[in-house]
Amino acid sequence: MRPLLLGVLGCTLVLSVQGFYSASDDVVELNPSNFNREVIQSDSLWLIEFYAPWCGHCQSLTADWKKTATALKGIVKVGAVDADQHKSLGGQYGVKGFPTIKIFGANKNKPEDYQGARSSQAIVDGALNSLRSLVKDRMSGKSGGSDYSRQSGGGGGSKKDVVELTDDNFDRLVLGSEDVWLVEFFAPWCGHCKNLEPEWAAAASAVKEQTNGKVHLGAVDATVHQGLSSRYGVRGFPTIKIFKKGEEPEDYQGGRTRDDIIARALDLFSDNAPPPELLEILNKDVLKKTCEDYQLCVIAVLPHILDTGAAGRNGYLEVMMKMADKYKKKMWGWLWTEAGAQMELEAALGIGGFGYPAMAAINARKMKFALLKGSFSETGIHEFLRDLSVGRGSTATVGGGALPNINSVEAWDGKDGELPVEEDYDLSDIDLDEDLEKDEL
Repeated sequence: MRPLLLGVLGCTLVLSVQGFYSASDDVVELNPSNFNREVIQSDSLWLIEFYAPWCGHCQSLTADWKKTATALKGIVKVGAVDADQHKSLGGQYGVKGFPTIKIFGANKNKPEDYQGARSSQAIVDGALNSLRSLVKDRMSGKSGGSDYSRQSGGGGGSKKDVVELTDDNFDRLVLGSEDVWLVEFFAPWCGHCKNLEPEWAAAASAVKEQTNGKVHLGAVDATVHQGLSSRYGVRGFPTIKIFKKGEEPEDYQGGRTRDDIIARALDLFSDNAPPPELLEILNKDVLKKTCEDYQLCVIAVLPHILDTGAAGRNGYLEVMMKMADKYKKKMWGWLWTEAGAQMELEAALGIGGFGYPAMAAINARKMKFALLKGSFSETGIHEFLRDLSVGRGSTATVGGGALPNINSVEAWDGKDGELPVEEDYDLSDIDLDEDLEKDEL
């Protein structure tokens, strides 16, 4: 009877240690199967405790953690991860001691450590402070994460933009393509693959948009298509490989967040992409299509051809083309016009008929623009565009709140300008002497 009693007590002890939270609590139990769905893809602020059942401090925190979850119910999500059982989650977020509390706010990929006291009141106060900061950022237009995550909507992305690759379509779609491919080899049971899934989907959507479909993200279920996995020496999951036309595939060595993946994809795109086309504004369609198809359209208003000649104009255009090539991974549109040819456009951008050459960058979705204040040179334009790319620099609303009317003009023929020919008058039939005599006193 004594051994049986000890066995029952032992089981009860194990259950009491491991059973920190139950379904009746307001604390959400998190694990590798539900973490991405519940936390990473959520718009809510999350407060998460990483604990170990054998940890005395964790056991002491349990009552306060439950109280915190109840107090914040419907306001802030409160979760808990058994990091002793789910070591991959703890390792992913750098958990080295227990309990560790992290705040998952706007950028779910970079949670903040909670540094306050371990009482329920202190934790609630800390959560509300983080919530205020999150709301303030959203009010100011910040959504968290990078430019890139904002351009893909800031969420989990769309799985439809990840191309499902199989033994049947791999050679045709990937090896037969002129485009660049990043291919993930995964196994459905792999925890790290599940963690990567929303990042891969979000990156696929952003990369598709920012490269106009010239870089693709694909995925191979290596447990089903074992021939592909074997062909490319896949021994662990997830494995990511880069495929470029006519070259041996290379291993992807970067980080596993959407930002890391997008950055590498854009680097690959810009390495082989031609510089953007520099277009003259000849009619309204050129301006409308360029400014609406790209995040920014960079417009130069160059001096009249009579002021610079062909050599001077070509010098300005060469500077623009160099800058277009330098910033080609940004996928901006590039336009130019001659001073005086599009006066409504100049007025809408506040250029006002002077100070040529001039340059402006327009965001047609927001109808905002910024003006080049420095020199029209590689250095000056680089500083202007660099500031724009990191969100610095002053902006103004496009005059009238819409793209202006555009005149249809003839394309520049590449030649020097010619002064207008004045009409000659034949004075041979006029008797100047007779007219002069009439005026004599």
